[in-house]
Amino acid sequence: MTSEPATSEPATNDAATSDRATKGSVADDPRTQRPAPVVRAFRLLALTEAVTWAGLLVGMLLEHVLDVTELGVYVFGRLHGGAFLAYVAVALLTWRAQRWSVPVALAALVASIPPFGTVVFERWATRTGRLDAPAEIMRAAARQR
Repeated sequence: MTSEPATSEPATNDAATSDRATKGSVADDPRTQRPAPVVRAFRLLALTEAVTWAGLLVGMLLEHVLDVTELGVYVFGRLHGGAFLAYVAVALLTWRAQRWSVPVALAALVASIPPFGTVVFERWATRTGRLDAPAEIMRAAARQR
């Protein structure tokens, strides 16, 4: 014979009870939410821009120092140019979507100039919460649940 534990509240399945039960849970934590598409694109392009920079540097070493081939600069020059332009465009979109300040947006753009600067900026932006969903978006999403 099984007995159900006595509770002070009647069992209901209404949305208010469900919201109270999940409030403060892992599902509501912005750090566990899937990043917005623009943030995912920003992270991917920050890494892509850095990798193509590395390829271009190796290509320049092969062409100008070792005098082996021009193929590395030819291939990685084009790849890096495309990655650079895409990173700048997505950095501007991320600035608007994440509501960054002008100095943060300028830092994101300047990070595209030195080799591997985009990865350094992306790590900093992640660590400081600048790639988390803005609070207004999170509140609106919570209201729609």
